[in-house]
Amino acid sequence: MSGTDRERTIAVFGAGSWGTALAIQLARNGYRTLLWGRDAEKMARMRAERCNARYLPGVPLPDGLEPTGDLAGTLDQADRLLVVVPSEGFRHFLRDVVPHLHPGIRLVWATKGLETETGKFLHEIVAEEIGPEVPCGVISGPSFAREVARGLPTAVTVASRHAGFVDEVVTWFHSDTFRVYTSEDIAGVELGGALKNVLAVAAGISDGLGFGANARAAIITRGLAELMRLGDRAGAQRETLMGLSGLGDLVLTCTDDQSRNRRLGLALGAGKDFDAAVAEIGQVVEGAKSARVVMRKASELDVEMPICQQVHRILYEGHAPGRAVAELLGRDLKPEMV
Repeated sequence: MSGTDRERTIAVFGAGSWGTALAIQLARNGYRTLLWGRDAEKMARMRAERCNARYLPGVPLPDGLEPTGDLAGTLDQADRLLVVVPSEGFRHFLRDVVPHLHPGIRLVWATKGLETETGKFLHEIVAEEIGPEVPCGVISGPSFAREVARGLPTAVTVASRHAGFVDEVVTWFHSDTFRVYTSEDIAGVELGGALKNVLAVAAGISDGLGFGANARAAIITRGLAELMRLGDRAGAQRETLMGLSGLGDLVLTCTDDQSRNRRLGLALGAGKDFDAAVAEIGQVVEGAKSARVVMRKASELDVEMPICQQVHRILYEGHAPGRAVAELLGRDLKPEMV
C-alpha cells in the first residue's frame, strides 16, 4: 500500500456489530476510519470508552478509528464510503447523504437484504439515488462480526462492475487474517446475502423443534436449491451462489448460534412469541423482513420456494411450526434435481 493510500479516510456508516467490525478491520489495515452512528450520545460514549460496549463488548477500537455522530462532517472528510445500515433504511440513508456528497466518491455496502417495499436489489437503489456512474460494489460472505473484530480468519467476496474499483476495495480489507475474493456478479452476491437469512430462520425452527442434524442438512441443501432457482430467474450466476456469498454464508448462518436469524428460528421452534423473540435478540433480524420480499420476488419471477414460503407463513400468517414441517414433508414426490 502506498503512502497516499494509507492517508485516505474511509467512512463507515452504521455502528452496529457488523459496521463496527468492518471499521476495525479497516483501521487495523492502516486507514483513518470514521465510524458514524445516528445516536450522537452513544457515539461519544464509544469514542470515550474506545469500545462498542453494546455490540462488541471487550473488543477495543484500534488507533485510527474515530466514532462520530456528525453525518455532514463525516462526508466532508471522506470520499470512500462503506454503508452498513439495515436494508429497510438503505434508500432513506442514501437520500440523507446525497446533499453532502462531493465529486469522486466511491461507495461500497455490506448491508444484506433487498428493499422491503419494492423487492429491488440494493445496487438498483444506489443507481436510482446516487447515479449509475458512481463506482460502487458490495461486500458479503460468511463472516460473523465478533470473529472479524477479534481478527479470526475470514474470507469474503467483493463484487463490482468497476474493475479498478473492486481491486481498490480488496486493498482496504485484505490482510493476513481477512481474505477477499472478487466478482462482477453483484446480483448474485446480494441475493445470497438476502436469502440465507430466511433459510437460517428455517434451520433454527427445525432445531428448536428438536428435529436434529439430518433435518438441518436437508434444509440447507434444499434451501440452496431454492436460492439457485431464484438466482437463475434474477440474473445471478450459479457459480456465485455456490461460493462464499451464497453457500458459504448459508452454511454459516444455518449452523451457528451467533446468527440472529437462526436464534429467531430457535425461539419460534421452541414455542416463543415472535415479538418476544426479536426483543430478546435485541438487534435487527434481517431474515424476518427478507421473508416478505423474497416471497414477493418469487411470485413475480414464478419460482417455487416451499421452505421460504413456510417461514413466511410462520412469521406472518400464524402458521404453527409443526404444521409447516408436516406440509413440507407431505409435498408431492419428485426428482431431486428439479
